[in-house]
Order: sequence, then structure tokens, then C-alpha cells
Amino acid sequence: MNPTINTAAHRSLAFGTKLKVTNRNNGRSVVVRVNDRGPFIRGRVLDLSRAAAQNIGMVSSGTAKVCYEVIG
Repeated sequence: MNPTINTAAHRSLAFGTKLKVTNRNNGRSVVVRVNDRGPFIRGRVLDLSRAAAQNIGMVSSGTAKVCYEVIG
């Protein structure tokens, strides 16, 4: 996973799938592309790259409640 571009890891979605990820705390969204597998921590659905996390304002907290939708 490249930390400088908007990418994500998901356990089962196909590589290349585009997702719109929205931070439920502040309403900010980012479009990411799935290019890795994970996360492997119970209760987590997505791992975002640092760039994507920064775009939705969750770098300082490390984790956030998000919602996502497949857009392509």
C-alpha cells in the first residue's frame, strides 16, 4: 500500500474497486481504490493509506467510524 495516494485494504473486495469513504464524525469523504488485503484486526473493515486518512481528518485519532459505498 502506498501511503501517499488514496488507497485502501479490504478483506474481500476485488482489487481496483473504488470506494467512497466518509468519516461519520465530520462528514468528510474521500474516494479510494482497493489495492491490498486487510485489515486483520477484529472489528475493522478497512485500512486506509495515510493520504486517505488525512483527507478525511482521522490521522491524529488513528481510527474512526466510517461508512463506505462502492462506486466502481
